[in-house]
Amino acid sequence: MKASNKRRAVKVRRRLRRGTYLLPSMFTMGNIMLGFAAIVRGFAGDFGDAAILILFAVVLDGLDGRIARLTGTESDFGKEFDSLADVISFGAAPALLAFLWGLQKYGRIGWLVPLFFLICTSIRLARFNVQTKKVDPKSFVGLPSPAAAGSVTWLLYLSGEWFGEIPPHWLEVVMLLALVVVGSLMVSTFRYPSLKKIDLRQRVSYRVALLVAAAILVLAVRPTVFLLSAILLYTFAGPWGWVVGRLRRRPKQPEPAMADDGSR
Repeated sequence: MKASNKRRAVKVRRRLRRGTYLLPSMFTMGNIMLGFAAIVRGFAGDFGDAAILILFAVVLDGLDGRIARLTGTESDFGKEFDSLADVISFGAAPALLAFLWGLQKYGRIGWLVPLFFLICTSIRLARFNVQTKKVDPKSFVGLPSPAAAGSVTWLLYLSGEWFGEIPPHWLEVVMLLALVVVGSLMVSTFRYPSLKKIDLRQRVSYRVALLVAAAILVLAVRPTVFLLSAILLYTFAGPWGWVVGRLRRRPKQPEPAMADDGSR
């Protein structure tokens, strides 16, 4: 027993000496930098630029894991580092931006609701780390935090485009509801498709190719409309899939037997 414990301790020390892989960690550090920069822009009152920075953070968050898998540089350290970065960029940054944008005037509710969103983000990421080997890799349990952050920050961006610097009262109420709903979806058990497992080499029908071409066209003409539509569709894909699944599993009612009236 003592010899096996010593060998295990030596392996742990060697693992610590190796450190982490630099290439995927650079993307994760870029994710943290963009999240912090978004907070700084929020304090300056520039919520449009802050939303764009969060969007770029979403892109980097998708790249670091893909780069790690392609180069064989996945590690437990990288996984934990990525989760900590996501808490900043997709939890703290959107919550604080929403508070600075127009929720601070609501007193205790104005900061408790963003805090609820931040806590849900942290729980979502912690649950993902412990369930990585126990769930279907083709789906996520709960709304991923990048999509949740995108739902909040793009609402900030579009409000600036449509209504200027001062948001109307009803839009602030929408933001409060969005933080609660999106935060709840993150900690829910709804299944969301994993875009990381999409095989681009797989054959698809011509109809799918036509839809992709139309999406690229909308992206080129109205990128904000495309991104908002894509985020909203993905956000509600989980509840919609749950409803469809429940309807499909509902047993059919047996047809009532015809009464025998004695006639022949």
